[in-house]
Amino acid sequence: MAQQTRKSQSLLNGAIVLAAATILVKVIGILYKVPISNMIGTIGRGCFDSAYNLYIPIYTVSMAGLPVAVSKMVSQQVALGRFRDVRRIYKVAGRLFLLTGTVGVLLMFALAYPYAVMAKNLDALPAIIAIAPSIFFCCVMSTYRGYYNGLRNMTPTAMSEVWEAVGKVVVGLLLAWATMRYGEARFAAGLPVFGQTVSTEAEALSAMYPYAAAAAALGVTGGTVVGMVYMMIRHRVRGDGLTRTELVNSPKPLAGTAIAKTLMAIAIPVVASSLVFSVTNLIDSITVQNRLDTMIQSNLPYIQSLYGDQLAASQVLDADIAKYLYGAYTMSLDFKNLIPSITLSLGVSAIPALSAAWAVKDHKALKVSVESVLRVTLMIALPAGIGMAVLAEPILDMMYETGKSADAVSIAAPIMAAYGYSIFLMCLSQPTTNMLQALGKTGTPLRSLTVGAVAKVIANYIFIGIPQININGAVIGTVICYTIIVVWNVAALLRTARVRVNWVSVFVKPLFSAVLCGVAAFTSYGLFSNILPDIARGDFSVTNILATCIAVIFAVAVYAIAMFLVGGIAKSDVKMLPKGEKIAKLLAKYGFLE
Repeated sequence: MAQQTRKSQSLLNGAIVLAAATILVKVIGILYKVPISNMIGTIGRGCFDSAYNLYIPIYTVSMAGLPVAVSKMVSQQVALGRFRDVRRIYKVAGRLFLLTGTVGVLLMFALAYPYAVMAKNLDALPAIIAIAPSIFFCCVMSTYRGYYNGLRNMTPTAMSEVWEAVGKVVVGLLLAWATMRYGEARFAAGLPVFGQTVSTEAEALSAMYPYAAAAAALGVTGGTVVGMVYMMIRHRVRGDGLTRTELVNSPKPLAGTAIAKTLMAIAIPVVASSLVFSVTNLIDSITVQNRLDTMIQSNLPYIQSLYGDQLAASQVLDADIAKYLYGAYTMSLDFKNLIPSITLSLGVSAIPALSAAWAVKDHKALKVSVESVLRVTLMIALPAGIGMAVLAEPILDMMYETGKSADAVSIAAPIMAAYGYSIFLMCLSQPTTNMLQALGKTGTPLRSLTVGAVAKVIANYIFIGIPQININGAVIGTVICYTIIVVWNVAALLRTARVRVNWVSVFVKPLFSAVLCGVAAFTSYGLFSNILPDIARGDFSVTNILATCIAVIFAVAVYAIAMFLVGGIAKSDVKMLPKGEKIAKLLAKYGFLE
């Protein structure tokens, strides 16, 4: 195996690498989910996301804790100079991942039918079967990801995420397109569509959507294969950067069984913390769809009158209304999940930095890391969330204007706006969880997540059952849940790390600048959507796209200027960036940094 000089990345440097990859992956994901939604319709999208809600908790059980455990153990052993232990951790983790990946796939198959029955969505069953094998490939890939993250080299993980996303797009779009074309051809020829005899286009589409969703789910499996192959090739060609001198001078490593026990001791509480929320999402999916279905059956005329135009335009059968509303809800989740997925990299990158500082009792490094993660998370989350809220309908119109999901935009937009204003809570939840785990407080996130999860399920049952609120009740439950989690986690984190946070710098200045950002987005969109000429290409509004893009540019510019003017960016944050010293000196020269 080829060796190279090992390079460690700083907390924010590593986070930037992961965040850049995440942004690219999410852009690719939008290029995937938007055409997929337009192709397979709102009902098909609901089937896909319903399958995904079963996939996530099993995926979490299979591999969520081990990458964190590997990253934490590797970073600690590197800090202590025990490089032979580092190599042994990698080998032991590889065997554990193979076992958990196999068990995860079998568990997915075993639970597929009972879950589909409980969710009252048997149409999701083909998609569940299609996505199940990806758990095994994810586990193999995550052996490498956790290992490189622990070595504070986030680049391999970032690149594998990009390759995984590209594979998902190519495979998923091609298979979904082929599936829909096949179904349409069968209907046009007067033949059964996927085993069902149909007489109308609405019935034909209802028969096609479950299998088109399964084709899209196969894209997820294909993407994980591509990402896994990249990591295997990368590790074989470039190695891990540990030098022969480091290995020779390293103490005798611990036994493999001792390492396995330590990995599991770290991983199990982490899995428990992650699993509670994943299972809550699963319960959320079941309760939302069940409660929605029950409420619609009792209030069908009211729901038909409330959403009559959308249901008629999308040719939705009465039996599919709950699936349609759930699919409209999931359309808003693409953007709700976009921003937290970016800030998630801050928590992942913080694990090795905080673990190393904790191991050597470096209180100054702890303070810098904790405060930087909180500040940078809010610097990203607040403006992005407020901007997403005020531009919710224009963004969704831009994405879904010409497809089968276009008529659901008016349902999804208010949901997306509500999530936008509260997105900072979701963005803070995972980094604070990661930091507590790095400090050994794995039980605290578990408790906060458990209480938040229970509150969420109760809120879902109450509010979705009110016909006037219906699917919008899922938003209320989510906001209550994350409020509990974040308040609990932040209090515990500051108490454990013994850090006093400057809340004016961390929260007030970004919030003030973000409000100005939102005002700029709202006013500039209103202005340019009225003064630009009405340009259309069929059903596609070029004017809306131009006005939305201009509004985003104006909002970003206003936010950046406001942050510099109020001194909202700390010198310590800038110094952790690539070439941060030079950037900090330049900004200080012009009075933007103290």
